[in-house]
Amino acid sequence: MSERGRWRAWLRWGAACGLLLAAAAHANAAVVWLEELTSTELRQRIAQGDTTVLLPIGGTEQNGAHLALGKHNVRVRVLAGRIAERLGHAIVAPVLAYVPEGSIEPPTQHMRYAGTLSIPVPAFEALLEGAARSLRHAGFRSVILLGDHGGYQASLQRAAARANRGAPPGSVIALREYYRAAQDFDVALAARGYTAREIGRHAGLADTALAWAADASLVRPDRLQPVAGVDGDPRRVDAALGVAALEHIVTVSVAAIRAHAGRTN
Repeated sequence: MSERGRWRAWLRWGAACGLLLAAAAHANAAVVWLEELTSTELRQRIAQGDTTVLLPIGGTEQNGAHLALGKHNVRVRVLAGRIAERLGHAIVAPVLAYVPEGSIEPPTQHMRYAGTLSIPVPAFEALLEGAARSLRHAGFRSVILLGDHGGYQASLQRAAARANRGAPPGSVIALREYYRAAQDFDVALAARGYTAREIGRHAGLADTALAWAADASLVRPDRLQPVAGVDGDPRRVDAALGVAALEHIVTVSVAAIRAHAGRTN
């Protein structure tokens, strides 16, 4: 077997082990989803110490012929659940699936392709601020914004700054480390011999691998092509490539949240 063949076989073995470990973890530590609780149950959990809430932000956008429109929504929900499990005493709020994706008339950016949903930046930032303030009003001490999409990272920072007015410092955190950890995957792929043209910036090899590792149903393996709307070339993607990258995002995010908590307590 060639060196490349051995590497890919090792990746597949690691992916299988990772899935088994993840299944075992889920069996022993269920994620608490805010929308599945009653108001009374939520109040009790907060009183018992579940004072951190994760607010996942995704987006609904075209991803070529091979990736589902809800890629960001599914991926950020999966990652938020894993981060909450690792943190302990954390609850996951509903995913925000409506984000700025370009002008509607005339269509720009991802709005040039069917299925993309876009809202204006001011509306998005007001939505974030309102959601964060609502969660603070419920009794959460820390509201963590997890943004899975690169296009609105600045909006998360502005919304968090406004939501923090009149609140204890650091009550609402737009977690930069979450998105930066995802970008580390590009470097790891380049080190393995994948080209920048393949890795891409949208629905390319990196994006597809992360989505595949989060939820295989997001990917259409028979349609892996660099068509219009795709930045990158996903044809050499491997189902196992994104497994370690997801774990990296979780590890970095948990460490960052704990560090922020340490600075504000």
